[in-house]
Amino acid sequence: IIVEPVAGNMNCIPPQPGFLQGLRELCDRHGSVLIFDEVMTGFRVALGGAQAHYGVTPDLTTLGKVIGGGMPVGAFGGKREIMERIAPLGPVYQAGTLSGNPVAMTAGLVTLRLISEPGFYDRLTKATKRLVDGIRAAADKAGIALTSNQVGGMFGLFFTDATKVTDYRQATACDQQRFQHFFHAMLERGVYLAPSAYEAGFVSAAHGEAEIDATVAAATESFAALA
Repeated sequence: IIVEPVAGNMNCIPPQPGFLQGLRELCDRHGSVLIFDEVMTGFRVALGGAQAHYGVTPDLTTLGKVIGGGMPVGAFGGKREIMERIAPLGPVYQAGTLSGNPVAMTAGLVTLRLISEPGFYDRLTKATKRLVDGIRAAADKAGIALTSNQVGGMFGLFFTDATKVTDYRQATACDQQRFQHFFHAMLERGVYLAPSAYEAGFVSAAHGEAEIDATVAAATESFAALA
């Protein structure tokens, strides 16, 4: 079973309570391998990724550019009995043209040191909440229906009357046209959001209070123009 522990391909959709735990139990019962795709959630929602955040350990994990601070690098890892099947210990051959690129590895080591500092994820989560709460307050002031999801530094905005968006069906029912208008209004004010209503958003350590407040101010102006 391969799953994004927090869905990021339909905006940001956290798992329902007990869902990941249920997958773990099913895989254990039937001898299946549980694989977490943490390309989006890895090092963004917690130092140990979504698996640490939700307390569910998969058999294999995949990671993307986040492990290299945005540089072209990826990684996968898992339980010893699986990883020992890979050459030179096992028969499974794995290689890549850019594997172990020294520039990407250096960037990755620095990134890992920085995000391991005490309080890093508390600050990241608070900064993301500041942004999301500010945008929601601006929408509410303009009379525009908007809700959100957030897990650590990962977030999603949904133009809908629903109090919460929890699945793909609800995500597709959101006002896509209003999102596009909001996207272009923000772009005109110097803020570039992901151009699709189905893409999750991310706050990074580079986003300080000044950047967040400027984004909320741009959202306030954008909502006023759309109302």
